[in-house]
Amino acid sequence: MSQTRDLPEAAFAKHDSSPDELFYAEPRFVTHIDEGAIAAVTELYRTLFPAGGTLLDLMSSWVSHLPEEVDYAEVIGLGLNERELAANPRLTRVLVQNLNTYPALPLDDASVDGAAICVSVQYLQDPIGVLADAARVLKAGAPLAITFSNRCFPTKAVAIWQVMPDEDHQRLVLFYLKEAGFTALEARALRLPGQDHDPLWAVIGRAPAR
Repeated sequence: MSQTRDLPEAAFAKHDSSPDELFYAEPRFVTHIDEGAIAAVTELYRTLFPAGGTLLDLMSSWVSHLPEEVDYAEVIGLGLNERELAANPRLTRVLVQNLNTYPALPLDDASVDGAAICVSVQYLQDPIGVLADAARVLKAGAPLAITFSNRCFPTKAVAIWQVMPDEDHQRLVLFYLKEAGFTALEARALRLPGQDHDPLWAVIGRAPAR
């Protein structure tokens, strides 16, 4: 596991330390944010990811929230539940992998035009290691978009995520990306908290030149 002086290993402990494969063994054909938040994710992807490019949907599921009208050369989905991934109509390639056990991505250097992690970064126990390898597979200057709300599976979210207030999660993800080597970092509040809807935040980084 990647270590930094500011984030000890205990920061990434989980209440449920059993293998993630057990927790995700049964498919969950649900969305974890409301329709407005999904629309905000889709609009972000529309502005960031190039049509005709190769995309990587990390910690993917049965839906990728990509704009329906945009065609991509390839959409690679990496996740834990094979049935969910098989049901995702946007995926052209499926990889079943536990990033908490195997953080290295089985992809070539500089082979991807854009990558996304949607409402899942809070479950990574080696986020800097995973993101550093994402930087490796992205082409120079290609974007990685990390979106998150105020929801999670509390037994599987890492300790540091749960003890921090929602408004500090952007700062934490910015730290992850900086440590992983990303540049041109940007934080956006896509939907502010409200009583009748899910909030949504995004942190975006660009893969460095080699």
